[in-house]
Amino acid sequence: MKATTEDTEARFSLLEVVVARDIPRHTHHEADECIYVLDGALGVDFDDESHTITKGTFVLLPHGVPHALRCASEPPPRVLQISSPGGWEHYLEDLFEAGPSVLTDRGTVDPVKINPIAARYAIRYEE
Repeated sequence: MKATTEDTEARFSLLEVVVARDIPRHTHHEADECIYVLDGALGVDFDDESHTITKGTFVLLPHGVPHALRCASEPPPRVLQISSPGGWEHYLEDLFEAGPSVLTDRGTVDPVKINPIAARYAIRYEE
Protein backbone atom coordinates (compact mmCIF):
# COMPACT_ATOMS: atom_id res chain seq x y z
CA MET A 1 0.00 0.00 0.00
CA LYS A 2 1.31 3.37 -0.99
CA ALA A 3 -1.32 5.52 0.78
CA THR A 4 -4.10 4.09 2.93
CA THR A 5 -7.53 5.48 3.61
CA GLU A 6 -6.30 6.43 7.07
CA ASP A 7 -3.27 8.26 5.59
CA THR A 8 -5.51 10.46 3.43
CA GLU A 9 -8.40 11.10 5.83
CA ALA A 10 -10.50 8.79 3.60
CA ARG A 11 -10.13 11.00 0.50
CA PHE A 12 -8.39 8.25 -1.49
CA SER A 13 -6.29 5.13 -1.27
CA LEU A 14 -3.33 4.25 -3.50
CA LEU A 15 -2.16 0.68 -3.89
CA GLU A 16 0.33 -1.19 -6.03
CA VAL A 17 -1.42 -4.33 -7.26
CA VAL A 18 -0.64 -7.29 -9.51
CA VAL A 19 -3.77 -8.18 -11.50
CA ALA A 20 -3.25 -11.94 -11.54
CA ARG A 21 -6.79 -12.98 -12.51
CA ASP A 22 -9.61 -11.56 -14.61
CA ILE A 23 -12.11 -9.41 -12.75
CA PRO A 24 -15.66 -9.76 -14.12
CA ARG A 25 -17.91 -6.87 -15.05
CA HIS A 26 -18.86 -4.84 -12.00
CA THR A 27 -19.85 -1.34 -10.93
CA HIS A 28 -18.49 0.85 -8.15
CA HIS A 29 -21.51 2.87 -7.01
CA GLU A 30 -19.58 5.36 -4.88
CA ALA A 31 -15.85 5.26 -5.69
CA ASP A 32 -14.00 6.45 -8.78
CA GLU A 33 -11.21 4.07 -9.78
CA CYS A 34 -8.01 5.13 -11.53
CA ILE A 35 -5.44 2.70 -12.87
CA TYR A 36 -1.90 3.42 -14.05
CA VAL A 37 -0.01 0.50 -15.60
CA LEU A 38 3.54 0.09 -14.26
CA ASP A 39 4.40 -3.14 -16.12
CA GLY A 40 2.64 -5.56 -18.43
CA ALA A 41 -0.70 -5.22 -20.16
CA LEU A 42 -4.20 -4.92 -18.70
CA GLY A 43 -7.44 -5.49 -20.58
CA VAL A 44 -10.13 -2.97 -19.64
CA ASP A 45 -13.73 -3.23 -20.86
CA PHE A 46 -16.08 -0.26 -20.36
CA ASP A 47 -18.57 1.82 -22.37
CA ASP A 48 -19.09 -1.19 -24.67
CA GLU A 49 -15.44 -1.01 -25.76
CA SER A 50 -12.47 -3.24 -25.06
CA HIS A 51 -9.02 -1.73 -24.57
CA THR A 52 -5.61 -3.15 -23.76
CA ILE A 53 -3.52 -0.67 -21.81
CA THR A 54 0.21 -1.02 -21.35
CA LYS A 55 3.06 0.44 -19.32
CA GLY A 56 2.64 4.18 -18.83
CA THR A 57 -1.09 4.23 -19.61
CA PHE A 58 -3.71 5.74 -17.28
CA VAL A 59 -7.43 5.00 -17.27
CA LEU A 60 -10.22 6.62 -15.23
CA LEU A 61 -13.22 4.45 -14.35
CA PRO A 62 -15.82 6.80 -12.81
CA HIS A 63 -18.32 5.49 -10.28
CA GLY A 64 -21.45 4.14 -11.90
CA VAL A 65 -19.62 2.89 -15.03
CA PRO A 66 -19.69 -0.92 -15.38
CA HIS A 67 -16.27 -2.33 -16.26
CA ALA A 68 -14.19 -5.50 -16.30
CA LEU A 69 -10.44 -6.06 -16.06
CA ARG A 70 -8.37 -8.79 -17.70
CA CYS A 71 -4.83 -9.97 -17.22
CA ALA A 72 -3.43 -9.42 -20.73
CA SER A 73 0.23 -10.30 -20.24
CA GLU A 74 2.59 -12.82 -18.71
CA PRO A 75 3.77 -11.98 -16.16
CA PRO A 76 0.51 -10.37 -15.01
CA PRO A 77 0.29 -6.57 -15.11
CA ARG A 78 1.47 -4.52 -12.16
CA VAL A 79 -0.58 -1.35 -11.63
CA LEU A 80 -1.10 1.60 -9.35
CA GLN A 81 -4.74 1.68 -8.34
CA ILE A 82 -6.34 4.79 -6.88
CA SER A 83 -9.77 4.72 -5.30
CA SER A 84 -11.57 7.92 -4.33
CA PRO A 85 -12.93 8.03 -1.75
CA GLY A 86 -10.61 5.61 -0.01
CA GLY A 87 -11.44 2.17 1.32
CA TRP A 88 -10.21 -0.04 -1.49
CA GLU A 89 -7.56 -1.68 0.66
CA HIS A 90 -10.23 -2.75 3.17
CA TYR A 91 -12.20 -4.42 0.37
CA LEU A 92 -9.07 -6.27 -0.77
CA GLU A 93 -8.33 -7.35 2.81
CA ASP A 94 -11.84 -8.83 3.04
CA LEU A 95 -11.34 -10.65 -0.28
CA PHE A 96 -7.99 -12.07 0.84
CA GLU A 97 -9.64 -13.27 4.04
CA ALA A 98 -12.42 -14.95 2.03
CA GLY A 99 -9.77 -16.67 -0.09
CA PRO A 100 -10.94 -19.28 -2.59
CA SER A 101 -14.49 -19.23 -1.19
CA VAL A 102 -15.32 -16.44 -3.70
CA LEU A 103 -14.07 -18.43 -6.70
CA THR A 104 -15.71 -20.93 -9.03
CA ASP A 105 -14.41 -24.49 -9.40
CA ARG A 106 -12.37 -23.19 -12.37
CA GLY A 107 -10.67 -20.55 -10.19
CA THR A 108 -12.48 -17.53 -11.64
CA VAL A 109 -14.27 -14.90 -9.58
CA ASP A 110 -17.87 -15.97 -8.86
CA PRO A 111 -20.19 -12.92 -8.83
CA VAL A 112 -22.77 -14.68 -6.64
CA LYS A 113 -20.15 -15.53 -4.02
CA ILE A 114 -18.30 -12.19 -4.09
CA ASN A 115 -21.34 -9.86 -4.07
CA PRO A 116 -22.05 -10.13 -0.32
CA ILE A 117 -18.52 -8.84 0.37
CA ALA A 118 -18.58 -6.31 -2.48
CA ALA A 119 -21.91 -4.87 -1.30
CA ARG A 120 -20.25 -3.63 1.90
CA TYR A 121 -18.13 -1.37 -0.35
CA ALA A 122 -20.94 -0.30 -2.73
CA ILE A 123 -19.70 -2.60 -5.51
CA ARG A 124 -21.93 -4.92 -7.53
CA TYR A 125 -20.74 -7.72 -9.84
CA GLU A 126 -23.02 -8.70 -12.71
CA GLU A 127 -24.39 -12.22 -12.34
